[in-house]
Amino acid sequence: MKLYRKMSVCVGLVVASFIVLNAGMVCAEMLLLPDAVVTVEGKVVKGKRASAHPAVREVLMTFHRAEAAVQKEDLHSLMTVYSPSYNYHGLKQVDVRRVWGEVFTHYNKLASIHLFSAITILQADSQLHAEVICTGGLYGNEESTGERITLDSWFHEVHY
Repeated sequence: MKLYRKMSVCVGLVVASFIVLNAGMVCAEMLLLPDAVVTVEGKVVKGKRASAHPAVREVLMTFHRAEAAVQKEDLHSLMTVYSPSYNYHGLKQVDVRRVWGEVFTHYNKLASIHLFSAITILQADSQLHAEVICTGGLYGNEESTGERITLDSWFHEVHY
């Protein structure tokens, strides 16, 4: 339990520092944590080999493509990272498109942070599938007031 609290405090400080330091900037921060558990097709990959593994690099590039689309407010490109069968707590791809459209309409200077603590990559149906455990958030300025707000935040959430 103490380790969990230490990790929570550490993650909280990183996120708080990110928000304070980047409040007026538009950016995205992505980090595969040094002690992240990375499993590729049933085999654990550790240390520097984890971030260098081709499947892990593909997962990270997918997040980078999504972030680039967010920065450009390019809804079409952003939606290409979502599977046609996307279903997150009942939200389908069409719902996500609507939500992102509203974000782009009502907020600017978007920034996000993704701290990856685990990545599991599996081969299924001749495709790679990934489950990424992530802590982070999405921040932006309200168009009407210019106020900086947290649009979304997550702790140990699974991104598929």
